[in-house]
Amino acid sequence: MTVPLAERYRDRLPLAPGVDVVTLGEGSTPLLPAPRLSERIGAEVWLKWEGGNPTGSFKDRGMTVAVTQALADGAHSVVCASTGNTAASAAAYAARAGLEAVILQPEGAVARGKLAQARAVGAKIETRANFEEALEEAKALEAGGTHVLVNSLNPLRLQGQKTAAFEIAEDLDRVPDVLALPYGGGGNLCAYALGFREIGSLPRFVAAQAENRAGTAASAIRILEPAHESEVESALAESGGEAVSMTDDAILSAWRLLAQEEGLFCEPSSAAGLAAFLADPPKDARAVCVITGHGLKDPDAVA
Repeated sequence: MTVPLAERYRDRLPLAPGVDVVTLGEGSTPLLPAPRLSERIGAEVWLKWEGGNPTGSFKDRGMTVAVTQALADGAHSVVCASTGNTAASAAAYAARAGLEAVILQPEGAVARGKLAQARAVGAKIETRANFEEALEEAKALEAGGTHVLVNSLNPLRLQGQKTAAFEIAEDLDRVPDVLALPYGGGGNLCAYALGFREIGSLPRFVAAQAENRAGTAASAIRILEPAHESEVESALAESGGEAVSMTDDAILSAWRLLAQEEGLFCEPSSAAGLAAFLADPPKDARAVCVITGHGLKDPDAVA
C-alpha cells in the first residue's frame, strides 16, 4: 500500500498529530532519465513526472495538505480560482473529504479535460472574465468566512508541494544543478525553493513563462499577474537563476520533442521548463525538468 504523501513527510508538514489525512495516493512520482535529450544537448536531464499524481498534475501534492486541514478545522466548502489543474485537484479532494468545491474559472482559458474532471466529481463551477477577477472573488469568499481558499496563496498548498524537492533529492542522492519548470502564478517554484532550503541547498532555478501570457496556447500558465512574483524573484536571485520568456512555438516544439523522443505525453504548459532549458543548456550539468501535468488534461492540443 502506498504511504500517503502527508504521512510520509508528516514530520516536515504543519499538520497536527492525529489528523486524518485526505488522500488519493498522491506523491512518489517517477524521476525519469531522458537519455535521448541528454545525448542531444550534452547534459544529464531528468524528468520529474508530476502527471503521475491522482488528478494528473502537481497540484495534488498541496491539495492533500490544504483539504486535510480544512476538514480538520470544520470547513464545509473550499474555493479556488483556476485555469484548470487547481480546479480538478480541489474538486477531487473536496469530494473525497465530503466538502463542497466552488470553482471560479476564467472564460475561455480552461482545457476541456480539466473542466471534465471538476464537473465529474460534482464541483460548482462559475465563469469570470479572467483569472485575476476570479482570484479576487475567491479571496473575498474566504474573507467572508464561508469558504477556505485552496489556491497557492494558502500556505499549506506550498507546504505540500515542497515534498517534490525532497523526492528529487532522495532519488538523485543530491540536489540537482538546475531545476527548470513552468512559471504561471509562481507558487510551484516557491514551493520547490521552500523544500530545497530545508534540505540545505538550492539548484539554479529556470522559470519558464509564456512570452504572451494573455493568449498562450499553454493555458495552464495563462496568468497575467503572478500571485507569487516577488517571492519568485527572490528565489531566482538566491539561486542564481532566471525567468525566461518562451514563445508558443518553442514551448510546443519541446512538447512534441518530449513525446516523440522520450515517450512522455504532457500538456503543453508542462513542457515550458524543458523549452527554456533547451534554449541554453549548460554542458555537463545534472538538470531536472518538472513536467507538471498529463497530456490528457488538454487532448485538444494534439489536433
